[in-house]
Order: sequence, then structure tokens, then C-alpha cells
Amino acid sequence: MKTDFFSQVYEVVKLIPHGRVTSYGAIARYLGNGLSARMVGWAMNAAHTLPDVPAHRVVNTKGLLTGKAHFATPDLMQQLLEKEGIIVKNEAVQDFEKVYWNPVTELAL
Repeated sequence: MKTDFFSQVYEVVKLIPHGRVTSYGAIARYLGNGLSARMVGWAMNAAHTLPDVPAHRVVNTKGLLTGKAHFATPDLMQQLLEKEGIIVKNEAVQDFEKVYWNPVTELAL
């Protein structure tokens, strides 16, 4: 069921630490289906009304702010990331490898 998957995505996104980012694909892989990155994106698009889901911390696999159009203003995603100390230039997270949080390894049992 789509809403169950969305709920699982939201639970993972809530665990992304302040000042870190992850990708749609990494969340999909953690949830057991690496081919579901697009579904993770849909979940993020629907998450903007949920105040406890930091959707701004989810970017594409190259660190691009591909979800920025789904925020209240075109610059809000970047502003939220910069407020957490993440540097964004040309709609891309700088030092992506350093701020990247991989739920597959970080949440390993």
C-alpha cells in the first residue's frame, strides 16, 4: 500500500541528522527496494505538510536539490540546508561525500 511505504520513508527521513543529507535511492535501498527511488521522491513531495519530516535533507544521488520545486518558495530547500551549515551552490550540495548520510550503513543492525 502506497501510504505504508510513505510512512516507512518518513520514519527514515526523521532519522537523518541535522546538517546531513541522503538520497532518494539510499532510502529506497534501505527499505529493501533500490528501484523505488521515484516512489521515495513522491513521498517527499507529499511530506511538505508534515512539520516533523525534514524533506529538505533528501536530495538526488548527485547532491542536486531536485525536490526544491515542491517547497513553499523556490529557495526554501536551499535556505533550510544552509541554516544547518550545508553549503549549496548552483542547486547542488557542496562536499556531498562529507555530509552524505547513508541509512543502509548508519542504521545497520
